[in-house]
Amino acid sequence: MSDSRKQFGALGERLAAEMLIRRGLTLVARNWRCPLGEIDIIAQDGDVLAIIEVKARRGRSAGTPEQGVDARKQRRLCELGQCYIENVGWDGDVRIDVVGVELSSAGQLLRISYWKEAIECL
Repeated sequence: MSDSRKQFGALGERLAAEMLIRRGLTLVARNWRCPLGEIDIIAQDGDVLAIIEVKARRGRSAGTPEQGVDARKQRRLCELGQCYIENVGWDGDVRIDVVGVELSSAGQLLRISYWKEAIECL
């Protein structure tokens, strides 16, 4: 991945983390990795553990950021969430949320959206 893509992703994740903190969530981890991949943000919202995917985009030529969380990515997030739960021994409620971040070509925030329980795992 190019440095500019990494920087863009990091900016989207930073903006998402700031928004989540303003909404009262407590960040537990960022960029948590296991052999299956990476979870962008893990946070606690009261008694609920939130596994949070952040999708950032410039423009909409490839659709909205939220549309980038396709069925394959949703399945992977369910697997990653299970990996985290098993790793830390969490036994409470868990949900998977999505934060969509739209930025201008100059890097200005145009829109940020937050969907709780965006993905349902079987």
